[in-house]
Amino acid sequence: MGRRLVVAAGVTGLVCAGQVAGGLITGSLALLSDAAHVFLDALALALSYLALRAASRPPTPRHTYGLHRLQVLVALVNGATLAAVAAGIFREAVERVRDPVPVWAGPMLAVAGGGLVVNLAVAWLLHRHDREDLNVHSAFLHVVGDALGSVGVIAAGIVILLTGWTLADPLVSLAIGSVILVGAVRVLARTAHILIEGAPRGVSTEEVQQRLAGMPGVQGVHDLHVWTVAPGYVALSAHVVVPDQALSQAEALIRKLRRLLREEFGIGHATIQVECVGCPEVACSGPGCLGPS
Repeated sequence: MGRRLVVAAGVTGLVCAGQVAGGLITGSLALLSDAAHVFLDALALALSYLALRAASRPPTPRHTYGLHRLQVLVALVNGATLAAVAAGIFREAVERVRDPVPVWAGPMLAVAGGGLVVNLAVAWLLHRHDREDLNVHSAFLHVVGDALGSVGVIAAGIVILLTGWTLADPLVSLAIGSVILVGAVRVLARTAHILIEGAPRGVSTEEVQQRLAGMPGVQGVHDLHVWTVAPGYVALSAHVVVPDQALSQAEALIRKLRRLLREEFGIGHATIQVECVGCPEVACSGPGCLGPS
């Protein structure tokens, strides 16, 4: 995946440079707006690559979960910069609506057409991995947004070429800015949910608790917490109440519970504390009893 991100970032950067040059030459705000979006996509791809490299490093005594959470922070930065760019596009587009400027439609169409072809190629490069990581998924959505932006620029260029109606350019810019803003809000919402340690999407804590409590040998489950450390890295902690039993029996039960969590809910990191029924709160009196620590 890392190599794909590098290639995608390099190609996207070249597209951005071409669109900036084309926008300045033709006077097209729509083309420059799309170039701003493409630039952020190239930046997002590069940051995603660096975050993936950092996340692959082993945990340390200081960072006991490793650096997986960097992927979430990168997504947060990407979402914030996307929102800022959308605001800038809206401001410039409103000024263009009030005071239209000439647009050279022919070269505008050529640059936008080339950008569309490259964006579709990059989207194809990433689509098989887009849901495995929040950053890659957000970058994939950005690239798809770029392709839609290129389609919008092409449409504006055709309208200007056929009718001379230059207002089509800032109006398309407003549409591109709206697409960027929607994407930014979605990325920010997902990253905020992870950072406040909300339950992962698609995982019901009530269902998890019921499944654990329904396992043979389990008499109760409490203090259950499920959260996302980083995309694809879900963690759980819970207290499980069991009858007074030997340590070997409790370990066998814990292995079954972890296998259930992994296979049914995709939870690969589970910390389960066993508590025995009828044991004293501070210490256990029976042989092999596992009381709360």
